[in-house]
Amino acid sequence: MARSTVSVLAYDGMTSFESGIVIEIFGLSWPDIGRPWYELTVCTETPQPVRVLGGATLSTPYGLDVFAAADTVVVPSVADPRAETSPELIAALRQAYERGARIVSICSGAFALAAAGILDGRRATTHWQYADLLRERYPDIMVDPEPLYTDEGNVLTSAGCAAGLDLCLHLVRKDLGADVANAVARRMIIQPHRAGGQAQYIESPLAPEPADAPVARSLAWALEHLADQIGVQELADRAGLSTRTYLRHFTRATGTSPSKWLIAQRVQASLVMLESGDAPIEEIATAVGFATPVTFRHHFSRLVQTSPSSYRRTFRRQATPARAN
Repeated sequence: MARSTVSVLAYDGMTSFESGIVIEIFGLSWPDIGRPWYELTVCTETPQPVRVLGGATLSTPYGLDVFAAADTVVVPSVADPRAETSPELIAALRQAYERGARIVSICSGAFALAAAGILDGRRATTHWQYADLLRERYPDIMVDPEPLYTDEGNVLTSAGCAAGLDLCLHLVRKDLGADVANAVARRMIIQPHRAGGQAQYIESPLAPEPADAPVARSLAWALEHLADQIGVQELADRAGLSTRTYLRHFTRATGTSPSKWLIAQRVQASLVMLESGDAPIEEIATAVGFATPVTFRHHFSRLVQTSPSSYRRTFRRQATPARAN
C-alpha cells in the first residue's frame, strides 16, 4: 500500500475522544509493523482555534480544502445532531465523495454525511440514542441502530464513540490485512474484534441489578456449562423464574436475547482454545457447545469477521503449525 492520507475534522466544542481515536490509529508511527503507514491531518472549517471541552484549544493550519483532498475523510461527530450542517462542510464532503474518497463518520458524525446526501439509499448507523432522529430527519437512509459499524464500500459509519475504534481497526484491516490490524489492537490493549452490536449497551447496566440476581446466577451457571445444549427453559429453571419473566429480566440485564448471548459467549470461549492449542476445529466447536462445525464457523465469522483457522494463524501462541480445518 502506498502511503495513504487521512483527514479528520475538528470543530468548536468538541471532545477529544472521537478525533483522538482517529489520531491514535492513523497518526501514530508503528515502526515494528514494517508497513508504510498513513499520513494524517487534523482539519477545521475556519482558521480560528477551536475550543475543546475542558478548557483547551486546538489550532491547525489545515482547512476544508485539505480535509476534502484526503484518501479517507473522517467526521468524528458533530456538535449538535439537531443543528444544520454548514454549507461549507457539506460542499467539502460532496467534493471528497465525488472525487472517490472514502467517507467515514463516527457516532453523530453521520448527521454531517446525511446532510451532504452521501447516505441516501445506504445502510448507516449512529449512536443508538440518535438513531430515531437520524431516521426522522433523513428518511432516505436505511438507519440500522444495531451494528457497531456499517461498511457500504467507500462510505462507512460507526455507532457511539468507542465504536469508532472498531471501525478504524476495520479500515486498517481492509487496507493492510488482519495481521496488521490485530497487531495495532494488541498494542492499544483492545480487542481486535468485538462481538455483538449496540443492543448489548442500550440502557443496560454494567452488571445485573439486584432484581436480576437470579439472571446473574443463571449466566454464571451457563458459562460453566457452555458445552451443554442450553435452552431458555433450562436457564429460567436455574433462575427459578417462569420463561416469560426470565426473558424480560434477561433483556433488562444484558440488552440482548439468551440465544445471542450464548452464541457470543461460546465464540469468546473458543478464542482461547484457538490461540493456545492445536485441537481440530470440530473438537473446539463441540467443546464450546455448537452443534456442528458449520454452525461454529458461521457464527465465528459473523462475530469475529474472520474464520476460526485464520484467527488461529494470527494469534497462535505456539510455533507448531495448526491443523487444517
